[in-house]
Amino acid sequence: MENKDLLESLGNTLYRLLIDHGYAEATARPLNLIFNVIIVVTVVWLLDRLLRKLIIKAFQIFSNKTKTTYDDFLAQSKFPKYTAHIVPLILFEQLIPYIFTGYPGYAKFTLLVTDIYLIFVLVWIFRSFVRSSREYAKTKPYFKDKPIDSYAQVVMIIVWIIALLFIYSEITNESVTGFLATLGAASAVILLIFRDTILGFVASIQVSVNDMVRVGDWISMDKYGADGDVTAITLTTVKVQNFDNTITTIPTYALISDSFRNWRGMQVSGGRRIKRAIILKSGSVRFLTEDDLKKFSRIQSIAPYIKHRQDDIDAYNKANDIDKSLIVNGRNQTNLGVFRKYCDLYLQNHPAINKDLMFMTRHLAPTPQGIPLEVYAFSSDKRWENYERIMADIFEHIIAAVPYFDLELFETPSGTDVKSLKP
Repeated sequence: MENKDLLESLGNTLYRLLIDHGYAEATARPLNLIFNVIIVVTVVWLLDRLLRKLIIKAFQIFSNKTKTTYDDFLAQSKFPKYTAHIVPLILFEQLIPYIFTGYPGYAKFTLLVTDIYLIFVLVWIFRSFVRSSREYAKTKPYFKDKPIDSYAQVVMIIVWIIALLFIYSEITNESVTGFLATLGAASAVILLIFRDTILGFVASIQVSVNDMVRVGDWISMDKYGADGDVTAITLTTVKVQNFDNTITTIPTYALISDSFRNWRGMQVSGGRRIKRAIILKSGSVRFLTEDDLKKFSRIQSIAPYIKHRQDDIDAYNKANDIDKSLIVNGRNQTNLGVFRKYCDLYLQNHPAINKDLMFMTRHLAPTPQGIPLEVYAFSSDKRWENYERIMADIFEHIIAAVPYFDLELFETPSGTDVKSLKP
């Protein structure tokens, strides 16, 4: 009670002094108010500056002595600065009734503004804490590929909703429970407004629990033109940096509702798949004669195969008394079969092919253009640029080797080919 009387006396000091000097009350009261506001605001501002410097300095000293980096993130998010505002605000709020002596309406309005500002400061402090926790979690291997941004956004949305409820309560003098009851009637409208947020929140949880996408994964989503690395997973969007350095944003819930390709399985496996075919003219495929066998035996890599294979064929034809006056009778080698074996041996000897994974050369179903001969293998190096070089090296060699087996590649005639035709 004595402190209250003392504060009231101090709040009216200038008023009494002016009255004693003959000033009218209509003049003394406003001047006393202006004087009180200037004095208190100056004191509170100086106290805020002093506490800010002291808290920030103490926090720096404490941060330098600790081994954890969490306090460093707190300092970067201005946590000490916002914390320093609490004491001056509370002090100013306690002095409001004594500042606005004789002006209860001004005192009530200023108290309302101060309470609202204090709520904002508390939200900023909590936001700094959430941001620091988010950045600290990203430095940990366990959380590195988790949608931390989504969780942080959900927490801040809840905090802001609570803060707005308290601000509404301060402005209207109604209870928070009464306001929530009112919102219940408008729940359909609220769900419509926050549809994307709710869908994104549910999707981000499903993505995390099912481990569908991680930050750093390479994904392809043709519907949205996305083909690149995931850089961020937030509550409403997934950011993908494409290989042409453009950025594509995908709604988070689209990862649940639509199909996409995640290349993580390839990245963590032992190789990246090579699956490409060349098309050979069907008319260039034929049986091999003895002269052909001698010619192809000069190719070192398949010479042992040709000899072993021909010995088996000759033994079979002799045992079954096959008439070889016509080459189609019995078993025979073909230039396509020898070439296919050559491609297999080339892959087997290629240093960039992972031999622990499947590799083969196979025929696909014949087409009107010819016979597709497909190479199926896995490169040991999964980096895109090296993978493309390896695949190009393999097919450059195979394409160049085709004529040595009396085979022909199919290609659509060009204008030059048509002009070269003679009537």
